[in-house]
Amino acid sequence: CSLQAGLAVLLKAERLFHSSYHSQAVHIRPICRDASCLAVSWELRQTLTVVFDFFSSGQGKKDWSLFKMFSRTLTDVCPLASQSKVYVDISPKNKEKELLEVSPPPTSVHEAIVQGEKKTYAVYDLLSPSLFNTSRSLNVQLKWQRPQDSSEMPIPTLHAHRYVGGYGLQTGEICTLIYNTHPYRAFPVILLESVPWYLRLYVHTLTIITKGKENKPS
Repeated sequence: CSLQAGLAVLLKAERLFHSSYHSQAVHIRPICRDASCLAVSWELRQTLTVVFDFFSSGQGKKDWSLFKMFSRTLTDVCPLASQSKVYVDISPKNKEKELLEVSPPPTSVHEAIVQGEKKTYAVYDLLSPSLFNTSRSLNVQLKWQRPQDSSEMPIPTLHAHRYVGGYGLQTGEICTLIYNTHPYRAFPVILLESVPWYLRLYVHTLTIITKGKENKPS
């Protein structure tokens, strides 16, 4: 469907490349067709990750919508898609009072356990016939019912901080700090570093320190 229908309608280049962060990836892996694995199929998975930061852009609001982010709305589902859904995280931080609301009403609500925490998602199924009946376009919006200080925003269970230190090829270094704020649980972490072509890295100087002790990589 390219840019004619479906979720790809939102992929407007000038909006994506002016965001705070964007990452495109293509994953290809073999999958066994049966238990004996005599026949193998290949799975192609394309992902696009984009981060918009409206709060620091001068407006001072955490409210967002599809049109505000992409300058477009969803008008139709791609007829070739067997599944096409939009998930919005509506997990309440304060259990006693809901702080946010989404519109229009979602077609369903999905609950899942993510990193040991219960998450609630509003699901918009583009294949649902009732989704485009009320209007010819879908513009998902999230609004905060009352102002919320930035200091009240929850810290993610897993988060990272990367910075550059030193200078030149001799003393220059890239430091990546990975934090786990969970009180007792450990998580497996896959770290993918995107290095520009002009930056030369020396693997023999790689050091991994965990809880103050050096962890030698294999």
